[in-house]
Amino acid sequence: MKAIVARDFAPLDKLEYTDWPEPKISGDTVLVEAEAIGVNYPDGLLVQGLYQMKPPTPFVPGMEVAGRVAAVGDKVTGFKPGDRVAGMPGIGAYAEKVALTEAATMKLPEGMDGADACALMCGYGTSHHALKQRANLQTGEILCVLGASGATGVAAVQIGKVLGATVIGVASSEEKRAIAREAGADIVLGYDNLRDELKKATGGKGVDVAFDPVGGEAFDALTRSMAWNGRLLVIGFASGTIPKFPINLALVKGYSLVGVFWGTFTRNEPQVYADNMKELIGWYMKGKIKPVIEGRYKLADAATVLGRVMARGATGKLILTP
Repeated sequence: MKAIVARDFAPLDKLEYTDWPEPKISGDTVLVEAEAIGVNYPDGLLVQGLYQMKPPTPFVPGMEVAGRVAAVGDKVTGFKPGDRVAGMPGIGAYAEKVALTEAATMKLPEGMDGADACALMCGYGTSHHALKQRANLQTGEILCVLGASGATGVAAVQIGKVLGATVIGVASSEEKRAIAREAGADIVLGYDNLRDELKKATGGKGVDVAFDPVGGEAFDALTRSMAWNGRLLVIGFASGTIPKFPINLALVKGYSLVGVFWGTFTRNEPQVYADNMKELIGWYMKGKIKPVIEGRYKLADAATVLGRVMARGATGKLILTP
């Protein structure tokens, strides 16, 4: 089969589209013939050796896949060939066929787009966990979402509205701000003078929950824009700068800095993760949330597509198709 292979930790242009052994299926393993493969920011970090985990090389990157079951191991009881499913293999999704454990596989409702299913996993999964379990976002609170046109940002805006918050979306261009507005943001801002703009938008109260996948100077603005009992969610550092936190601000303003690491959450709390995914799929089927799929690209173009994600050039979700 064809796959994208990282021979070593290296720049994205060193990724190879080449032949790779088809996964061997046994025990509780499910083999999925891919129809949609999600592209995520951590994929780019992983292949460059910049992520928290470093798999043995060579390896196939990719953490999301949707498609049909091609074969199952002898201990699999919940799936059969032909079932439409989605799941997260950890790595290995940038391939024509992907091996999943039964526990990491979920059935898809008929009619659900495989690309949307991929978007609901890492992007929506991160935002849902962040806002529900980590921030305990409440109806009537003010939520500020940085990077509000990206995959996790659009998800955070939509989920914030489902949970009853007033949502402020922050994005870097008018085109991206339009996407945040279409996703449901009540107020849309740019990054210029962000501290002053947030003060004005909240009437001086500050932000109850801040969702920050960006870091850098925007994080610095948030540290001075939090309301009493606020929760500042650290999602990631797409700006490329890991900021330093002036801890005295948390003391005098009475807010919390809360880390969000979705991958560890899914491993440590698998039942909560499963419940989250059921809720997200339920919202999707009722039309309460809808991923923005910016484009679908050939698997062979993975390096170029990943480059766009890493450069913060993507608006919505990018999908690879074998």
